[in-house]
Amino acid sequence: MAPRNTRRIKVGNVAVGGGAPVSLQSMTNTATSDAPATLAQIRTLADAGCDIIRCAVPDEAALLALPEILAGSPIPVIADIHFDYRLALGAIRAGIHGIRINPGNIGSADRVRAVAEAAGNAGIPIRVGANSGSLPKGLYESRLAAGLAPRDAMAQSLAEAALEQVNLLEQYGFRQIKVSLKSSSVVSTVDACRRFAELSDIPLHIGVTEAGVPAEGIIKSAVGIGALLLEGIGETLRVSLTADPLEEVRVGLKILEAAGVRKVEPEFVSCPTCGRTKIDLNRLAAEVYDYVESLKRNGRRITLRKIAVMGCVVNGPGEARDADLGLAGGDGNAVIFKSGTIVATLPQAEALERMKREIFEHSF
Repeated sequence: MAPRNTRRIKVGNVAVGGGAPVSLQSMTNTATSDAPATLAQIRTLADAGCDIIRCAVPDEAALLALPEILAGSPIPVIADIHFDYRLALGAIRAGIHGIRINPGNIGSADRVRAVAEAAGNAGIPIRVGANSGSLPKGLYESRLAAGLAPRDAMAQSLAEAALEQVNLLEQYGFRQIKVSLKSSSVVSTVDACRRFAELSDIPLHIGVTEAGVPAEGIIKSAVGIGALLLEGIGETLRVSLTADPLEEVRVGLKILEAAGVRKVEPEFVSCPTCGRTKIDLNRLAAEVYDYVESLKRNGRRITLRKIAVMGCVVNGPGEARDADLGLAGGDGNAVIFKSGTIVATLPQAEALERMKREIFEHSF
């Protein structure tokens, strides 16, 4: 489905919305006050494919580190602010590329106005959001009392809370806004984003919050984010995992590729094992995949469009005949094929090394 039409904002040099490519975000987990450690992590995440990074700014020490971080960061930096509007104003003065606030928790209308005017004068966007754990008091309960099912009550509450925060900023003439609506429930998150997308042209930052450890969080994020992307909803995203932020970036890239939003370079396919498999397919597939990823991590670009590792001749080169390069198992041996044509039959170990050589020769 085509992306929805939204207003366009800029986070540093990264366009968000208005037909721009979906951007990938993560958040540092270093102490922001430790500028060298924070910068080291930002550079690692940027090398892995992160487009925008967010840093917590909980206190004055973190605020004082921002100029050094901003001077050394290869990607735009967003300041994550809660409760103290003065930290938001300080981050804007430091040259931050965007602010994440909750207008409802930074105090009076005058304080919200001060942040909106400062951001407007600096030409930077503000992200506001609604989270299932911090909805306005009584909102969700009132929707339940009105007879809505819990799923619908949560989705409607999230959308209403986000629109209320948007209105707080727009009443001061501020329009460079993006919105997030997140719940630990995949279904409520998707429903809320659908509702909001029907009501507003504001770009959406999508993700499933508190998704959990990788074993759970990757699945929940793939289902929720993937469903929205396939419907053309979502202009920027973060995969939230209880893990190294590097894992968030890697998973986010894979979701973008699987949803067809970002080009796969290269696509890697392998078949499930069955009773016909007579080679160590699990190990072969893992080694070829890891080799491809290692080349990419070292900055090499692979020109092959599709690589396949298949268990037998039924699946490869049969079902995988469209692969530029593939390996298919036999009885202790394996064949190497290119675009459906077998070019070599080799023992398993030699076939693996041949695959690696061929992949490297198609990289630069």
